Amino acid sequence: MYDKIIALESLICEKYTNFNYSHFESFVNSEGGIKMKRITALALTTLLVTVMCASAGCGASEGEKKETAGTENAGTENEAEDTSAQAGETEKTEKKNITLTFGSHQSGLPSSGIVQQIAEEYEEKTGVRIDFQITPDAQWKDVLKTKISAGEAPDIFCIDSDPVALEDQWKPTANCVPLTGEEWIARMDASVIPAVSVGDDIYGISFPGYKVYWYYYNKEIFENLGLTAPTNYEEFKNVCQTIKDAGIIPVYEAIQDGWHQQLPFYELGGYYSQIHEGLYDKLNNNEMKLTDIPEALTVLQQLKEFQQSGFFGDDYMSNSTSGDYKAIADGTYAMTLEGFGWEQSLIEQYPEMEGKIGIFTMPWADAQCIGIAPAGNAYFISSTSDYAEEAKEFFRYLATPEVLQQRLEGDPECIALCWPEIAPQYPQSYVDYLDSISSGTVMQVAVKYTGANWMDTGKDIAAMYADAMTPEEVLQSISDRRDEQALLMGDENWK
Repeated sequence: MYDKIIALESLICEKYTNFNYSHFESFVNSEGGIKMKRITALALTTLLVTVMCASAGCGASEGEKKETAGTENAGTENEAEDTSAQAGETEKTEKKNITLTFGSHQSGLPSSGIVQQIAEEYEEKTGVRIDFQITPDAQWKDVLKTKISAGEAPDIFCIDSDPVALEDQWKPTANCVPLTGEEWIARMDASVIPAVSVGDDIYGISFPGYKVYWYYYNKEIFENLGLTAPTNYEEFKNVCQTIKDAGIIPVYEAIQDGWHQQLPFYELGGYYSQIHEGLYDKLNNNEMKLTDIPEALTVLQQLKEFQQSGFFGDDYMSNSTSGDYKAIADGTYAMTLEGFGWEQSLIEQYPEMEGKIGIFTMPWADAQCIGIAPAGNAYFISSTSDYAEEAKEFFRYLATPEVLQQRLEGDPECIALCWPEIAPQYPQSYVDYLDSISSGTVMQVAVKYTGANWMDTGKDIAAMYADAMTPEEVLQSISDRRDEQALLMGDENWK
């Protein structure tokens, strides 16, 4: 009970604005009931002893009576405390035999290891162990689908969740435990709920704030070469040529992860929709195809031109995103395409880079629009888990204000959570830039049957770089796969 009181006080001190009074009332009633029962038991014990002594004609003095009563009460209280402590230890000992498997792709968990650290602390508190099973990004979807089909899914699994692909790809109504009614749902940002829901039921819990990808560049390199951040494709190309002529690789591309190369294509969906009115609705109703978007083809053609011009260097096929910190810090590369918070993580590893990083949005196809992804990594509980209740308890722990704050502070790459009660840590430069430029929703979370093509699109673009496909063939391939999946799902708009 003491722990609960401390937790409650902490919540109040944190000015938790969405405090659920009915939950508090339930807390008081349940805990108060326990307390009153304990007090009543003690009173009855004392009364029984007194009556028995009177009936037996006990001739003890008043002092002796008080001493006896005190002894009896002390004994009862000690026994109650011992029993409670023993029960707690027994419960913890029993839970030491419980291990929750936690499956995730590499980018599904912060690279800082903060989630694993929180899990270790949770094991210390409860005895429940969390066994993390991490799979490379490029393999995770296939691995997880195979495990689910075989009835061998991890107790908890992490996926990139979005509103239009969740049911199609993962069928949570059949494969996941519903979380509807959990207290923490009301505290999670409402914009995230559609990404973890099917119908009226909620199946997942998410933590990162919305995703934004843009280019980070080394200011010293730009200043030394007399360059400014580009605002269109022609400027971008000229900047890269100047940097290359200076013996520096212009752009860090990371093909090894399987997804990095397709970011320009999908992240600029908001820009496409600015040009083509009602684009996303038309795509979802099969009134337009991806091949009907000239700007999408332009992006692919320009990516190919960058590769042919040597702007990615020689090692881009073996590069992974984890390598761009050192590559930018040591000046080997001038720019990299990364998400919100990358700069903070860079400075954490290379403090000398403080104040030396600038940002600009992707200028492919002359776009000046920031792509916003309201969905992110989310955790789900497998319907085949033997420890669904224990997994729910772990989710509740992760959703406590103290742990949420710990997670934010322990992940340099994360500057905001989708939990309004936790203040974001945006650099002022980010705020100013976001305010200065237009934004739109990225394609993969708004257009049906694109999320499922995520990794396949990456393969197609890699093939384009290897001269195995043309930009036109890549776009047609992406569009054809959408059609195939829509037909497979029995979508009425494709019949």
